[in-house]
Amino acid sequence: MKMNCHIISQETIIKYILNEFNHLNPLETWGELSFFVNPGMKLKRGKYFATLKSKDGENDKASNLNRESVFRLSIGLPPKEYEDIFGSRPPRPVKGGIVEGDYDFTALNTLTPHPVYGWMGWVAILNPSETNFERCKYYLNAAYSKALKAF
Repeated sequence: MKMNCHIISQETIIKYILNEFNHLNPLETWGELSFFVNPGMKLKRGKYFATLKSKDGENDKASNLNRESVFRLSIGLPPKEYEDIFGSRPPRPVKGGIVEGDYDFTALNTLTPHPVYGWMGWVAILNPSETNFERCKYYLNAAYSKALKAF
């Protein structure tokens, strides 16, 4: 999933998620904008299914998000969806480590396992193009459905 096209903005992604999905509780958490599903606000935050992050965290530096204008869209997929893309999920990395695999987590517009949470079925893409964001919409729907089923 790599193409050189117009990069979509974080604002466009936020607008899409807020307009497309119901029962959302978007929150600034852990240094990122997290999108939680929370019908009836039954939980403190909800079940999160997507995040946008634009700076490195203490235990999350593999994407080098501190570069100017770089951000990461992360999506929490159901196991089958993740495995259809990347095969078996990697083991959980040690604290401060990254998941196993031959991935360039700094590459723009390339879908990879999430460098820290790939073991949980999360995927990530830095600065997606319009074309790749169209593909990510399918993954956002799958992640949203997974989170909604938790209720």
